Amino acid sequence: MIKFFQRLLPLILCFASIVVAQQPPASAPPPDASTEDLQKATQNPVASLITVPIQNNSNFGVDPYDRTQDVLNIQPVIPAHISDNWMLITRVIQPIVWQPYPQPSGGEYGLGDMNPTFFLSPAKPGKVIWGFGPAFLIPTATNSILGQGKFGIGPSAVALIQPGHWTIGLLVNNIWSVAGSSNRADVNQMTLQYFINYNLPKGWYLSSAPIITSNWEVSQPNRWTVPAGGGAGRIMRIGFQPVNISAQFYGNPVRPPGTSPWGMRLAIAFLFPKAPKK
Repeated sequence: MIKFFQRLLPLILCFASIVVAQQPPASAPPPDASTEDLQKATQNPVASLITVPIQNNSNFGVDPYDRTQDVLNIQPVIPAHISDNWMLITRVIQPIVWQPYPQPSGGEYGLGDMNPTFFLSPAKPGKVIWGFGPAFLIPTATNSILGQGKFGIGPSAVALIQPGHWTIGLLVNNIWSVAGSSNRADVNQMTLQYFINYNLPKGWYLSSAPIITSNWEVSQPNRWTVPAGGGAGRIMRIGFQPVNISAQFYGNPVRPPGTSPWGMRLAIAFLFPKAPKK
């Protein structure tokens, strides 16, 4: 995995340099922003800050042979001012998946389905920060067991508050399939993520951000996955580059049969504050 990150890093930084040239909204933190400002911005899904997170999710104990599934999410977040009062935040999640076969060895490695979301959000939010817009499911999987084989669309919304050292919020979407292979199951799936962060001195923070899912096409009690857990992270600089590094662990007390009972989430996000005007 370390070698993979080393190969991927130049491509990500190249992509990010192109994105930064688009110039984020005027309210974005400046390059010399304090750690506290960056903490608040990175914990806000609709902040006017370009971020390029790389998140690796290891799901352990997949039945029946106690295998490990691995999902590496590349998920850039790009804000743009569309008027004096409104921002459009584009959030794309592209998974790269290792899916073990239900046997002692072997598996499939490749792209999973892409999940772009577009949030319309006030450029000058009040105490409650919010955004809403469409979420899409695009069948980009390179193998049938890595994706759902359907094109889908549905609503997405986010709301949060940031009192004092806290960031508390909720992000939810529900996607229905509208096209795709008739041989694949229909999609009607909700994803709900609540996030609670407490910011500490020197860029450190505590975080819990479990991703709860419900597959409405499946009968009870097998439709829900409900994780519980959390971890810690830190905003810091590697040379001139601000980054957000975190590690979290989650158990799945509620889950469909045969799925992972617990997992580990490791992430690094490259932060690109607004460059000063010349």
